[in-house]
Amino acid sequence: MTLDAVTLNNTLAELCDEYRQHNGFNSQDYQTYGVKRGLRNPDGTGVMAGLTNICNVHGFLVADGERIPDEGKLTYRGINVNDIVEACVKENRFGFEETAWLLLFGSLPTKEHLEHFKLTLGHMRELPENFAEDMILKFPSRDIMNKLARSVLVLYSFDPNPDDTSLGNIMRQSIQLIASLPTIMTYAYQVKRRAFDKQSMFFHPIDLSLSTSESILRALRPDMKFTDSEAKLLDLCMILHAEHGGGNNSTFSTRVLSSSGTDTYSAIAAAIGSLKGPRHGGANLRVRSMMEDLKAGVKDWTDEDEVADYLAGIIRKEHGDGSGLIYGFGHAIYTLSDPRAVILKKVAGKIAEEKNMVAEFNLYKTVEKLTPSVFEKVKGNSKVICANVDFYSGFVYDMLGIPSDLFTPLFAVSRIAGWCAHRIEEVTYGGRIIRPAYRSMVRSKKYTPISERNA
Repeated sequence: MTLDAVTLNNTLAELCDEYRQHNGFNSQDYQTYGVKRGLRNPDGTGVMAGLTNICNVHGFLVADGERIPDEGKLTYRGINVNDIVEACVKENRFGFEETAWLLLFGSLPTKEHLEHFKLTLGHMRELPENFAEDMILKFPSRDIMNKLARSVLVLYSFDPNPDDTSLGNIMRQSIQLIASLPTIMTYAYQVKRRAFDKQSMFFHPIDLSLSTSESILRALRPDMKFTDSEAKLLDLCMILHAEHGGGNNSTFSTRVLSSSGTDTYSAIAAAIGSLKGPRHGGANLRVRSMMEDLKAGVKDWTDEDEVADYLAGIIRKEHGDGSGLIYGFGHAIYTLSDPRAVILKKVAGKIAEEKNMVAEFNLYKTVEKLTPSVFEKVKGNSKVICANVDFYSGFVYDMLGIPSDLFTPLFAVSRIAGWCAHRIEEVTYGGRIIRPAYRSMVRSKKYTPISERNA
């Protein structure tokens, strides 16, 4: 028997009502039983769940038990990310591959090591034989993140030794995934264009000599052409997105699965699924949508009062998507500044002049300037908030001509370096399955025979 759409919808509505009738919690119960929702302490800091040598995210100081806002600082293996970026800019070279090496191994590579690593990544960009045809072409997806996760899981079947959790084997798998995920992303996007956007798709031969960012831009452009400054801007974005500590949702997902002893492909697929969420990696796309609404709703972008009124309307759920959120602001750790946003803002200003997008860039700066005071005025909350990396990253991608479908996938092909580093650390040194507790609120009930149950 088949159900028509109306009957099915009515049935689902009844089932949802049934669920709501027998489920739910009193919000006070979380405080009563000391439950740290979201694994957060009452002051908003994360519950300490482990140790790591990979990354440190600094956003505040603590004195007499209170948080004191401070300028943000992000370090990879003890090295300030600003220093990595400045060195690459000064020496006019790409830095994502060096960053991936640093995260994986814990030290900066020698020139010889880096050249060999780049060559290795280049050769590993190619997908297994028939993988693109059987996995990507035959099964297009509207959402590239879902295709990334599914493709990573399928790679398990092409691995002759997928379940071996020795250091050497996980390292091999990690390097292969760091190399091949950008290829999967660009292939999946081309197929999506043809299947759902009714546009032409194109596949270019892979140039093994190119950096990761160059390979991505080459694969996305019909004529394979891009400028050196464009490739280095994308490279900068990838450096900044490569890692952000063990507590962010996708990295913690990696560590949770890795602690169970599962395979690399399952752990990384879970991280991709986590990053897809709009509360995590999907936020930059929400920023772009919010800014498009704002640009359409504000007549004079230079009028700060008009912009502030529109932002207040967003918070009151009168504008935007109705969530009441000004996307791209606030962070679990950063208070006065997000160092990644500071770097992107600085670079975006220079590129905006080249791309004739200064007006849009100035609007972004105005929103950044006004949001904290508007938030405090409307919500009556004096919490210190700043623009986070998501606020400017989408704008930078727009200037590079990168479609919005790839905003979050680009985050994934960058962050996979950090995910793999954390997987290796968890498997090698964790030694215990991650298993937090949930307090049961269920009261004992007697089983009722079906003949005695009331409708």
